[in-house]
Amino acid sequence: MESRAINFGAGPSALPTSVLQEATKGLLNFKGTGMGIAEISHRSKEFTAYLQSVEQNIRKLLDIQPTHSILFTQGGGSTQFSAVVLNMLARHRLLHPQLTDEDRVLDYVVTGSWSKKAAEEARRMGGSTVNIAADSRKYSKDQKSFDNIPTADAYSFSNDPALIYYCANETVDGVEFSAEENSPASFPFQLLPRNALLPLVGDHSSSFMSKPIPHLSDHAIIYAGAQKNVGPAGLTILIVRNDCIVDVDAAARLGAIPVPICLSYKTLADHNSMYNTPSVLSIYITGLVLEYMLQLGGLDYYADLTNRKSKKVYDALKYGENEGIFKGKVKEGSGSQMNIVFDVLGEGLLAKFIAGAEERGMKGLKGHRSVGGMEHYHLYT
Repeated sequence: MESRAINFGAGPSALPTSVLQEATKGLLNFKGTGMGIAEISHRSKEFTAYLQSVEQNIRKLLDIQPTHSILFTQGGGSTQFSAVVLNMLARHRLLHPQLTDEDRVLDYVVTGSWSKKAAEEARRMGGSTVNIAADSRKYSKDQKSFDNIPTADAYSFSNDPALIYYCANETVDGVEFSAEENSPASFPFQLLPRNALLPLVGDHSSSFMSKPIPHLSDHAIIYAGAQKNVGPAGLTILIVRNDCIVDVDAAARLGAIPVPICLSYKTLADHNSMYNTPSVLSIYITGLVLEYMLQLGGLDYYADLTNRKSKKVYDALKYGENEGIFKGKVKEGSGSQMNIVFDVLGEGLLAKFIAGAEERGMKGLKGHRSVGGMEHYHLYT
């Protein structure tokens, strides 16, 4: 077998070699059917049974209770920017039909490029008032950068919002909410009402399955694109609390924005994620990754692995800063364990750094197109 690169790509990202080898078998003959996974009907008994096993393994790894449904869809996290708004506004309309659109508030916590885009999409769609509950740029050195996670005193949540949105890990900017509840950089769950069905929405795309999700059962919706940690591009995994799977057509009759049928969570739930053809190949490889993760010890293993990998890179970054070679981009305590961002100092040294990394088989290190020369170490599972 030819040697493989050390892939630091932001996504699609590296997959375990043994999973890829197993997947090649399924491409030719899935479950003894004599047909490849890319050819077989998604309604065949073999694939429907496989889809159920993928759901069961997600439940097992994240300890998801029956209060939440697991749905499989397409379109990535960017499509969910729209879908969560539409479905949660429909729910809010059914609960509060008398309110005007202006009185329906969506709370957004903006800590990076992706949460900023999510808030912009909510504004673009209309039907509500968007409240920025916290904006980390206000607490940055230049008042413009996403270089921190705000402390709890920076948040201003609305009374009875239709949704409260946050992005757990910002891929481009390299900031992440801490999983440690006593950390100043943790999400302020303590500020939210207790003993209530919270409209909490978490984008966990780039930290999914790297560690347990804090307060998972308190969330209305968690979504994640598979291509960061658990599979190839083309699959989006949704964890939706059952009371948020609502009759969107009934809400539309009361004045809510009509929801396209394939964006309705009820459509997905009623048809077991197979109203239309799902991402069969992506689901198959994701299932193999989940089985691999369980064999290694589940999220206990991966949380420890995530800690060890990120510590090594941050230790090297600190050494480079002391030597005047690197410059970190994120305030201490707010740094991501998945996407570590920094600048290489000195004229021409960025290109030299990239070339030296490639000579050593390391690829995918160059910064996101929106931020130029910044370097990223993507430490996906």
